[in-house]
Amino acid sequence: MNDRVPPTAPVPLSALLGHPALGLRQVAGEREVDTPVYFVHTSEMEDPVPYLLGGELLLSAGVHCPEAAGAGTYWDRYVARTVQAGAAALGFGIAPVHETVPRALVEACDRHGLPLVEVPRQTTFTAVASAVWDAMAERRHHELRSVTEAQQSLATAAARPHPVPAVLRQLSQHFGAWTVLYGPDGAELAAAGPRPPGQARTALGALAGRLRSGPSSAAGRAADAAGEELQLTAYGLGGPAGPEDRLALGVCAPRRDGAEGAIVGVAVVLLSLLTARRVVGAEAERTSALVRLMLGAEPARVAGLLARSQRQQGQSGQREQQGQSGMPTEAPGAPAEPFEDGGLWTVVHGRRRGRGRDDGLLATAALAAGLGTPLVDLDGDALRALVPGEAEVRAQPGWTLGAGAPVPAADLARGGADAARALRRAVAGRVPLVRHGTRAAGVVSLVDPAEAGAHGRALLAPIEGAPALLETLRVWLSLHGSWDRTAVALEVHRNTVRQRIARAEALLDVDLGDADVRMELWFALKWA
Repeated sequence: MNDRVPPTAPVPLSALLGHPALGLRQVAGEREVDTPVYFVHTSEMEDPVPYLLGGELLLSAGVHCPEAAGAGTYWDRYVARTVQAGAAALGFGIAPVHETVPRALVEACDRHGLPLVEVPRQTTFTAVASAVWDAMAERRHHELRSVTEAQQSLATAAARPHPVPAVLRQLSQHFGAWTVLYGPDGAELAAAGPRPPGQARTALGALAGRLRSGPSSAAGRAADAAGEELQLTAYGLGGPAGPEDRLALGVCAPRRDGAEGAIVGVAVVLLSLLTARRVVGAEAERTSALVRLMLGAEPARVAGLLARSQRQQGQSGQREQQGQSGMPTEAPGAPAEPFEDGGLWTVVHGRRRGRGRDDGLLATAALAAGLGTPLVDLDGDALRALVPGEAEVRAQPGWTLGAGAPVPAADLARGGADAARALRRAVAGRVPLVRHGTRAAGVVSLVDPAEAGAHGRALLAPIEGAPALLETLRVWLSLHGSWDRTAVALEVHRNTVRQRIARAEALLDVDLGDADVRMELWFALKWA
């Protein structure tokens, strides 16, 4: 279409042909493609080219060509010039000059592929123009309403615990498209919607790669498995980072509509804001190392994380000196010295439900926001976090969590063990979150902790050297003797659970069918 055509919502020619009050009928020209009409223009000039912008439904009663002059090359020349001007279609009015559409005009429109519409005697050109403007206004109103609703849904998605995947999913649902967030190296960080064929994904990735040379967007086309055309568009996400560090949004859609630009523009702004605040690689590595060290990991086991963090931190510092980095190196609200207040800490363990597709950086940032702490260690499908103070730990979408009781920093190992047990109970019970019991009232509060610990260790001494038996007995008792749920929590076969419980029962020389014995052992396990 001509660049002079305004970005208005066009009216399909088929909508005019189906308008009951107009009575229009197509008699020649292209019929397979639904022709968009942007204007209506009436002209009786022999050469309409100087008066057309392109995209018009040109209306004429043939006054410029009486019946006697209708033979020969006149109509062919007229149609050729109309096509050259970019007109969408030609509407020919019956009367007052012509009783029927000239045969030569029908043949010329068929040759040049110009849709020819017969306007009946009772339909005025003004009525046709009015119908176009009414339809255009209605489509524009629908388009504005669609943009408003999409803006609201995207903003709502951006406020969810995992905002980047949520925005991509919402955008995908609106267009019926595959949406993907590309990293600076072209890797797919997150995606939503039905995946297109490999050829389309490769072409979209190539478009995103072109953005690193400077342009803010790029468009192309590909074909799906059925041979239908797919529209490909890549958009660079804003921010002060240089093009070589830029993230990109890719959209692979079966169609484009007039509202696409405004809706995708909202998504680009939201994703730019969300990704500019994410935890960068160096900080994520450093935070993971810190969490693991505080929970008792050997320094040698986290040395690799710290080394990578230092290398990435150095590269980030070089970019900042060159004025190319706008990424924060710490999560929003992260304390400079997280353990300087010597307060209480809640250890959280987690396991991902299903197969997660989130990139580690984006998932870490989302979990840090949801749990209210920057101290998050995300290792594949496993999660460990340290939540400051006695803040309430809330369930997180896509995760099964176990939270220990708040403990001082010196007792983080105990808090981690409690969190691990709570996680096993959550997995076994198929609930999103289990908190380790913190109630100190009742009979337990009447017992001296030192005496209770000594009694517990003495009672459990026969299986002290068998940690598998101890843990199996603990989980089995916490799950009220359920073989299946204990097997799920420990990730072993139910027969293994039965064998271990029978072995513990024999070594302890007790009857685990007795409720009093179970209570005594549970008391011992809590204090030993």
